[in-house]
Amino acid sequence: MHTSLGTRRLLWNIGCWAICLVILLPVIAILGSLGQNSEGVWPHLVETVLAKYVFNSLMLVLGVGVAGLIIGVSTAWLVTAYEFPFVRCFRWAIILPLAIPTYLTAYALTDLFQFSGPVQTDLRQLFSWAKGDYWFPDLRTLYGAIIILTLGLYPYIFVAARSGFLTLSESIYESSRMLGLGPWQRFLRVAIPLCRPAIFAGLMLVLMETLAEFGAVEYCAVDTFSTGIYRTWTAHGSLAGAGQLSSCLLGFICLLFLVECIARRKSRFYNPSLRSQGIRPTPLTGWRSWLAVIWCATPIGLGFLLPASRFAWLTWQHADPRSLELFYELSKNSLLVALVAAGITLLVGLTLAFIRHESRGEVTNIPIFLCGLGYAVPGTIVAIGIMTPIWWFEDRVCDFTETRYDWSPGLFLSGTILAMLLGYLIRFLAVPLNFLQAGLGRIPPSVEDAAANLGAGKISRLVRVQIPLIRGTLVAAGLLVFVDVLKELPATLVLRPFNFETLAVRVYELASDERLSEASTSALSIIIVGIIPVVLLARIIDQQKQHHFDINPKI
Repeated sequence: MHTSLGTRRLLWNIGCWAICLVILLPVIAILGSLGQNSEGVWPHLVETVLAKYVFNSLMLVLGVGVAGLIIGVSTAWLVTAYEFPFVRCFRWAIILPLAIPTYLTAYALTDLFQFSGPVQTDLRQLFSWAKGDYWFPDLRTLYGAIIILTLGLYPYIFVAARSGFLTLSESIYESSRMLGLGPWQRFLRVAIPLCRPAIFAGLMLVLMETLAEFGAVEYCAVDTFSTGIYRTWTAHGSLAGAGQLSSCLLGFICLLFLVECIARRKSRFYNPSLRSQGIRPTPLTGWRSWLAVIWCATPIGLGFLLPASRFAWLTWQHADPRSLELFYELSKNSLLVALVAAGITLLVGLTLAFIRHESRGEVTNIPIFLCGLGYAVPGTIVAIGIMTPIWWFEDRVCDFTETRYDWSPGLFLSGTILAMLLGYLIRFLAVPLNFLQAGLGRIPPSVEDAAANLGAGKISRLVRVQIPLIRGTLVAAGLLVFVDVLKELPATLVLRPFNFETLAVRVYELASDERLSEASTSALSIIIVGIIPVVLLARIIDQQKQHHFDINPKI
């Protein structure tokens, strides 16, 4: 018995490491650059700009993390625990900013609020102001970048927090009320601690996306690790120096995970009563209800309505005929790649989360933890990290076939859809991995023990018990990956096959030529296509309240 158990555990560990080895190829390539000679580029970066990269990246992480937590958690709690005007609309509309890439939000808001933009121009005409007569915030600064990234990324925390709040037990919530806790205390001392794993999963995605963001921070003229990596690679021509900067990025993420692991240690958070009713929303009246409306409507207006309306106006005024002609082809390419990538990423994420949940061993914790680091690495570096081993493998195969059969298959992997899918898998695996680990961790051990006592094996428990319990989280994670792939730009530019364009590539090609008005057509197309999965995501999360923990008793 002991030998069989030890053998099975060894097989779990070997399988986990085998999957993770493929996922970790770019990370290994990046870490391998630490020992390479950068030909003086790294010492130059340390002496001149490294301190600025560290400071700006740290300020971005702190600013976006704190602001995202405040907006995401508070709005999730309001629409879950309270009833007020338009709350049913807010439950799905709050995550609409997910449909807009952050670099598009930066383009739109900066174009609206800059000195020559329509807002300041109308103010000067209305009040007869001249330059220097008034002060107006400049979005092309560090603080402007924090605002833009917060507006684009807070929905990750909202989705995670709302999924957690919907699983709270009404009995636990009412018990805290009977013990004399007020609404604010119940929120801080009951809801937040019980949903902390889910909230932290969303926060980690926001922080990693912030560190890897390039388009928005570059447009706001903020020097971060991401912009420094790109410039080191393109301007200095030093892939080793870019990899060494990327290693510093990975260090940031490792530090964040370490802090949370120390704080949480071996604590587990789950609801012991599977069939308990979720918390009942409390009606808000008077000024409190309208304050809740304003608080929920503000991020929707700034993060979605303003950018979308700006691109709609520019499209109406200066539509790009070429983009209109290519809309079907570009949309088909974007949707197909996003759908396949989301399915593969979700399957791999579920497999790794299940292995870690079942093994509960430190041997599997390390590789699975490292697999999630790809989300913090800019898409360009992920792409280069993929191409390096692919080129090496293709060279070996070509050498073998030329020697043995006098025939060369050529470049059969690089520049193909398979390379793109691998890049998306590595880049976005952290999304389902974090969400599903949090979801599996909320399942009470008594349920899994009961299934095991009834003779269910690990795979049977996964299919018949665990997946039904976390199906809302599972689909939500898949839709998040779908939206992320739809918006991804750097990895797509490097890995896409020849003559293969997506909506994001079309926007970049026009915007890089300072043709923002023409780029608005494709930008609006990305928004329209992205709205559909975002609305589906909102509906699935809302239905989680009725269907959560609805178990199939047949084991």
